Amino acid sequence: MTTNQLPEIAKKAERLLVDIEQVVRGFVRYHKYTLGTDLRTQAMAIVRLCHRAWRDRSRQLHWVSELVWAIDELKLSLQLGSQLKAFKNFSQFERLIRAAEELGRSAGGWKRQLHRKGQNSGTNTNRERAQILSGQATSTRGVNP
Repeated sequence: MTTNQLPEIAKKAERLLVDIEQVVRGFVRYHKYTLGTDLRTQAMAIVRLCHRAWRDRSRQLHWVSELVWAIDELKLSLQLGSQLKAFKNFSQFERLIRAAEELGRSAGGWKRQLHRKGQNSGTNTNRERAQILSGQATSTRGVNP
């Protein structure tokens, strides 16, 4: 499958992965092999989840939900990196967090769109009231006298 056929969210995820790879290269050794490894692993997982959600239509809502969680975890790791001063400057962090937030908005929109489809695609087309199982006399009399 070529990149041209992928949805925009997958392209954004790939761009974020490349940006994270480039930024982590500039981390000092201590952060490169701890936080940097986590960031790279999380970004790669996000790209994989995007591809899986795009290809596995039968479980798409499940994979998109996993994608939303993975993006949130990546944003937490980026925040931690900022607090630990792992980035060379604030603009590196700002660029990555904005890209992650944009990716999160796209994934959230995708999830809402799928959730709406799931709610509206019920097999029960006629709208009937639920059957009343007890009458008024039962509720006034009490169940356990």
